[in-house]
This record gives sequence, C-alpha cells and structure tokens, in this order.
Amino acid sequence: MSEYQYYEFTAVDRSLSVQEQTELRRYSSRARITPGGFVNEYHWGDLKADPLALLRHYFDAHVYSANWGTCRLLLRLPRSCFEEGTLADYAALVPENGPSSVYPPAFRALNNGEHWILEWWFNDESRSHDRFWIENDGPGWMTRLLPLREELLRGDTRPLYLGWLARVSEGEFDAGDSEPPLPAGLGALTPAQKALADFLLLDSDLIASAAVASPELPSPQAAESDIDDWLATQAAETLRAPLRLMLLGRSSEAERRLRGEFLAWQRTQRQMVSCPARRTLTVIESGVEMARSLRLEREREAREAEEAKQKAERASYLAGVAKQADRAWHDIDALLQRRTGAAYDEALQRLQDLAEALHAAERGQEFRRDLEKLLVTHAGRPAWMKRLDKAGLLR
Repeated sequence: MSEYQYYEFTAVDRSLSVQEQTELRRYSSRARITPGGFVNEYHWGDLKADPLALLRHYFDAHVYSANWGTCRLLLRLPRSCFEEGTLADYAALVPENGPSSVYPPAFRALNNGEHWILEWWFNDESRSHDRFWIENDGPGWMTRLLPLREELLRGDTRPLYLGWLARVSEGEFDAGDSEPPLPAGLGALTPAQKALADFLLLDSDLIASAAVASPELPSPQAAESDIDDWLATQAAETLRAPLRLMLLGRSSEAERRLRGEFLAWQRTQRQMVSCPARRTLTVIESGVEMARSLRLEREREAREAEEAKQKAERASYLAGVAKQADRAWHDIDALLQRRTGAAYDEALQRLQDLAEALHAAERGQEFRRDLEKLLVTHAGRPAWMKRLDKAGLLR
C-alpha cells in the first residue's frame, strides 16, 4: 500500500496576503494555495513545515489525515474565548514551547500567548478501521469540522467534552476520575459535533451514556430572555466599545467581546441553578452497555419499519401490475420484438413482476396460459429462452 498524507489549512478571520501566499510556497511547490487556505496531498515525502507553526502565523484551522491511521484537527481561537481553568477541565494544557510527543494526548490545548490552539488527535494503533485503509481519508473533513470553531467562539463546550471522551477512549484516566462540567445538549449534537465524533471514531454508545445526564439546550425563547436580561444590566458606556469595533469593520471581534461578557454573566446566573453532579468514569462506562442495547433496539425497530414500508409499497405496485396485466403482456411482447440483450433483460424483469403479481392475486393459471401464448411467438429466440430457463419460468 502506497503512502498517503493529506494536509489542509484554512484562514477564517482574515485572508492571506499575496506576500503570505508567496511565503507559504516555499513549503510546497505543488500545494494549492489561495487567500483562504493551503491544501496538499502527499504520496511520498512530507510537508516541509510544522503545522503548529503555520497555524500560529497564518491559519485558523488545520485537518490532517494519513493512511497509516492518524488524523488530527487543530483550531486556533482567541485567548479571550476560554479561561485557562475552563479548558483545563477538558484538555491537557501545553505551553507554547512545551515538549512535543509522537503520541500527544487525544485532546490538548496549547497556549501561544494571543491564542489557544486546540488539538484533537486519533491514531489507529489497532489498524482495524477501514476508513484509513480503503480510501484516501482527508478531503471533505474541513468543510464538516470547521463550524466547530464558530460554535466554540459562541461558548458551546460540547466539542470540548467530546475531546475529553476521546481522552477517555485512549485510556488517559482512571475509573475513579470525575468527568468535566457536563454541557447541555450532549444528546442533540450539531452536524459539526457529529462529524468530530466520526473523525475521532468515538464510540456512539459512550457518547449516549455520557449524554444521559445532560440537560436539554435552553429554548430559543429562554436564550432570548437571557440576552434581554443581560442587556438590561449594561450601561451605554459599556456597549460603546464593541459598537465602535463594528463601525470600524471589526464585527467578529465585537461579537466575540460581547458574547464573552454575556457568557460570563450567564455562567454566574446558572451557578444559582443546580447543575448535574459530576460522575465518575466508572458510572459513565457502566451505562455504555445499556446505551448499546437501546441503540440496537432502535435500529431493529427502524429496520422492521423500513421493511414493512417496502413490503407495502411492493404489494401496492404488484396490485397495479395485476390490474394492468393485459398492458403488461403487450409491453413485454413489444420489448421482445427489439431482439436486443437489453430489451430481453427488461422483458424478463417485467415478466417476473407480472408472475409475482398474478400469483399474489391467485391468478397463477392465467399467468401460465398467457406465458404459453407468448412462447408461441418468441420461443425461437435462444437468448430469450435461456433467460427464461435460468429464471425458472419454464418449469
């Protein structure tokens, strides 16, 4: 099996300048470099740069996948997005110049001064996942995963919790260790969060077990009410700075500032409401088997419902065929007149449907009688008769 590596970088908050695109060209002569990103696939060789360094200087997101079973997602966020203590609950914290590792934690946060760089990582040591070995894994992941960055900027901690579950899957914790703060809505992941779970090959039953205690997301009406309550506490002077940023064309920065202040206020309000008690890893893992049983039961019910639907649709179709039997025989005869392999195949399919329809309508003798009439005209066609014999319609 030949080597395959996929690198994709995306700039979100600003476009790359012409000078920056020129600088990036020295790392690859074949990469597709645009104001919005950098993409390259390698079947030999490797990227002549450290992805972390490229993220620090140029980009906001990076996806990597290699066909030996390694994948990696990096997202760069402003330091103001999360307090260090919040990230420490979920991720392994690493300083900017901290020691590198061939196998880093499954989820870590790197502090490089102005930004947090969040890294989710998976390595298929068992070499048991077809995703890496059967096809080139890489293209398409950035589109699916990039919305996570906006979700994190808006204060959604579900991607952080999924990172913690990835660390659980890699055996980074003991059975008695407690989970981090449980976010609301873990049982109703966004498409990007589902993509992250797929990317990291997280056990869906582990996620379901963890989500049992997760409260529902607040309704849109409740969210709007919180915003109105917060705005009522803000002085006009406090809002002047973000409004000025918006007028200067820095609306993303203004929104981050306002949302950060709102979320900080919202957290203080929720401290007065009882939060789910933190469970030990033992408790979460004990619920995995139950989650698996429930999932398998739902899948069984869904299969049975689909089979029943298909059966009903088939019965309705066959009833229509039986009702129009004379027309069906005419169409089969017309197809046989063409004397082509494709026409014979279509005629055979229609004849099989007609046989099933008439037998279901208890008109089997009628079918045998009219088939004999058809054979009087077309029995001299060896290719057609061979098809009938193979289908068992001559017996």
